[in-house]
Amino acid sequence: MPLSKSFTSGVILLLAAIIWGFAFVAQRAGMEHVEPFTFNGIRFLLGCITLLPLLVLRGKSQVRREAGSGKWSKDEIAGGILAGIVMFMAVSWQQFGIVHTTAGKAGFITGLYVILVPIVGMFFSQKTALNVWIGAVTAVIGLYFLSVTHDFSLALGDSLVLVSALFFTFHILIIGKYSTRVSIIRLSVLQFLVCAVLSLSAAMATETIEISGIYDAALPILYGGIFSVGIAYTLQVAGQKHSHPSAASIILSLESLFAVLGGWLILSEHLSTRNLFGCALMLTGMILAQISFGRKREDKVIPTNPELRSDKLQ
Repeated sequence: MPLSKSFTSGVILLLAAIIWGFAFVAQRAGMEHVEPFTFNGIRFLLGCITLLPLLVLRGKSQVRREAGSGKWSKDEIAGGILAGIVMFMAVSWQQFGIVHTTAGKAGFITGLYVILVPIVGMFFSQKTALNVWIGAVTAVIGLYFLSVTHDFSLALGDSLVLVSALFFTFHILIIGKYSTRVSIIRLSVLQFLVCAVLSLSAAMATETIEISGIYDAALPILYGGIFSVGIAYTLQVAGQKHSHPSAASIILSLESLFAVLGGWLILSEHLSTRNLFGCALMLTGMILAQISFGRKREDKVIPTNPELRSDKLQ
C-alpha cells in the first residue's frame, strides 16, 4: 500500500538524518587534524569501500530485481556521476564554510534546502502539495529557533554554507529522479567514488596530506566514512525511492535537530527553551508534510521500471 511505502521511506530517511546529525560532532573533531578536502576524500572513499562487499555479494540478484539487467545502465552511470559531482560541491563548500562560521548558523543555513527543494523543483515542473509547503515553512522557522541565537549576519562562512545548501538541494532532486530507475547500491557506490576522487585530487593539489593527521582523526573519519557516507547516503537513496523530494527534504533537515542533541549528549552543550521550541516546530513541520502524503498523484514517486513496483525496499 502507498501509505506503507511512504511510512517506510520516512523511517529510512529519519535514520539518515539521525546519523548525519551525530556526524556533525565527528566532522568538527576531524577538522582539528586534517584539512577539508582530505577529510572528505578519505571518508567518501571509505564509504565506497564499505559498500563494495554488498555490491559483490548481493549485486547480481539485486540488480536483476531493480534494473532487470546485470549490466550498468545509462541512468546508473549518468546518475552516479552527476550525483557525485554535485555532492562534491556541496560537502566542499559546507566544510570550508563551517570553519568560518558558528555551528548554529551553519546548521540553519544548510537546512534551508528544506524550502529550496520545492522552490527549485517548480522550475522542473515538479508539483508540491500545500501541506508540504506548510511543513517546509514550519521546519525553516524551527531551524531558526534551533540554530540561530544571536544577530544573524551573512559573513564569509555563512555565504559558503549557503552555496552548499543550494548544491544539497540539487543533490536531493537528482537522487529523487534517478533512485526510482536504478540499483541503489550501484548509484551509491559510483557517487561516493566520484566525490572521493574529486576531493582527493583537490587535496593533493591544494593541501598537505599528513599520515599523522589522518591517524589522529581516525575515529571521526571512520564514523564519517562508514556511517555518514556508506550507510546514511545509501539510506537517502533508498528512502527517496518512494518519497516526494520536498517531503524527503523536510525529514532530512532533521539532521540539524540531531546535531543539537548530539552536542547535548556528547559535548554536554546546553539546550535552551528556544532550542526546544525549534525542535518542536521542526517535528511539527515533518508531521504536517506527511499528513496527506501519497494521496495526490503528483506527490507520489512512481517507479518507471515495473520491477521496482514492490512494497519492499531493496
